[in-house]
Amino acid sequence: MSHQRYRTVVWLARLLVFIVVIGGWELCARLGIVNPFFYGQPSQVIGQIQTWIQNGTAQGSLWAQIAVTMQETILGWVIGVVLGVVFGVALGRSRFLSDVLGPYIKIMNSIPRIVLGSIFIVAFGLGLSSKVLLAVVLVFFAVFFNAFQGTREVDRNLMANARILGASRWRVTREVVLPSAFTWIIASLHVSFGFALIGAIVGEFLGAQQGLGLLIRTAQGTFNANGVLAAMVIVAIVALIAEGLITAIEQRILRWRPPALSGPSL
Repeated sequence: MSHQRYRTVVWLARLLVFIVVIGGWELCARLGIVNPFFYGQPSQVIGQIQTWIQNGTAQGSLWAQIAVTMQETILGWVIGVVLGVVFGVALGRSRFLSDVLGPYIKIMNSIPRIVLGSIFIVAFGLGLSSKVLLAVVLVFFAVFFNAFQGTREVDRNLMANARILGASRWRVTREVVLPSAFTWIIASLHVSFGFALIGAIVGEFLGAQQGLGLLIRTAQGTFNANGVLAAMVIVAIVALIAEGLITAIEQRILRWRPPALSGPSL
């Protein structure tokens, strides 16, 4: 089977799964097999999104809610990625720092980080800061462990040769370690953005004045299952768009890599 034909079959299979799941859900709701009050109904979910677009939400326009959540997500993601890379490379390069800070990082990683959202709400209020901090905490560890492991996986002979040729420790880190660990860091960006989005939404759910998380909480408080599902659909669309952008950036930055093995037989 050619690559193009295989891709066509994959997309058709995806479309079939979507039609079966959503169509079956709609049919069951209309026939009374599934109670739409508790489980929603696809047509009503679409209707709820249209209502929000046309008339806005109780907190303001739908676009304002999306903008607030994206602002929190992007800020938390950027800060978390930067901190994760810096600490991951630093501890990966320095055995002393790794031995000193390693136990504390393991302790922090063992704490259910979502619980910290309540602490941040109490300490920093209902504004932007508490949501960004929760997103940072979730992103940091996802990036840190990848950066740390990527730094540890660098070829030691390559580093030794660079030092023999007179490269300073900083130059070895900048020109040997970082490029070698870059694929590990890039791989963590996909997962970490999802964590940033989760952090922002959970923070809004715990306490906020605007955002998609507050939209979900409001719909839940009024027993509006279609509203909860509509907000989840919007979150999924935002996440898919972000995933596509990150993938495009990754492919552009890592064009030098040989193509990965792929195909229906693998």
